[in-house]
Amino acid sequence: MTSHVTIIGAGLGGLTLARVLHVHGISSTIYEAEPSPEARTQGGQLDIHEHDGQAALEAAGLTDEFRALIHEGGEATRILDKNGTVLLDEPDDGTGGRPEVLRGDLRRILRDSLPADAIQWGHKVTDVASLGDGRHELTFDDGSTVTTTVLVGADGTWSKVRPLLSNAKPDYVGVVFIETYLYDSDSRHPAASEAAGSGGMFALAPGMGISTHREAGNVVHTYAQLCRPIEWLEGIDFTDATTARKLVAAEFDGWAPELTALISDGDTPPVARTIHTLPADHRWNRVPGVTLIGDAAHLAPPAGEGANLAMFDGAELGKAIAANPDDIEAAIAEYEAAMFPRSESSAAGAIEILDLVLGERTPHGLVEFFTRNHD
Repeated sequence: MTSHVTIIGAGLGGLTLARVLHVHGISSTIYEAEPSPEARTQGGQLDIHEHDGQAALEAAGLTDEFRALIHEGGEATRILDKNGTVLLDEPDDGTGGRPEVLRGDLRRILRDSLPADAIQWGHKVTDVASLGDGRHELTFDDGSTVTTTVLVGADGTWSKVRPLLSNAKPDYVGVVFIETYLYDSDSRHPAASEAAGSGGMFALAPGMGISTHREAGNVVHTYAQLCRPIEWLEGIDFTDATTARKLVAAEFDGWAPELTALISDGDTPPVARTIHTLPADHRWNRVPGVTLIGDAAHLAPPAGEGANLAMFDGAELGKAIAANPDDIEAAIAEYEAAMFPRSESSAAGAIEILDLVLGERTPHGLVEFFTRNHD
């Protein structure tokens, strides 16, 4: 009988797994490196899909709480060229099936649905070792250790659990997203705010783009997207926010000023986020008592699927364990058998989206994609 599950990482996937296990009366402990829930901002808006993210929240018994978080109007989409010409403008009519919520809010409702002691904050894993008898030992940065017989890596890109299963390492794909925000955008940044529209906006040219999300409270969340070698990124000192903003905005020289203002007028220091991936067909042979969910298992370019897949992984693994608590190996094998082809298909789609956003056919290729998929 499965008595306890150890989860590394209190992101959306790990929290969903813990919640679904809790619903079925199975205890778990999440070990999280962050010192507290408020230690850092939790990213921007997510579109939560009916077939995976929303299904996971239903399995977690949190559909009503999720519905209360939805940013009405957030599904609106517009695509622009670098001159600011609007090529596609789709309003949010409430029929899209992919409502937008803030990642931090979603994480909060999952976190609050767990027992108070379910998450051990400030526990950064430095090593995971097999003890050779079906048990695994976790070592934390304070020198303490924990031994477990059921271990789930929900610890993202640089997973400490993954090496128990696979030699695969994330590769930089040559794309960096540089993140910033505009606050009180309508009054303080009216031209940029108008360009951003009421939902998601993509201003694109081959090899580069400026994408935004309109968030609640008159906030515009911006990502400057650039195909650049890692050496280019290393040449920018992001601790000097003013200079970094200027250097990044300069890459968009000749673009419409209301678009470049989304970067140059940013109200927060720019943050660079390099895009890494695992092989689309990443999989592994069974190792007793260990598996992965989310980005630890299948890291792909951002295409609106990562958070949804992580939650769905967590829910599916939780349901498999609950359905077969006396045979954890059979439960994990069932989960992995469905997860591997699902994640491979999603990764192929994410690679296609990345090409549509930053490849030679952009922005018109992305317009065709949206038109085709919304007809």
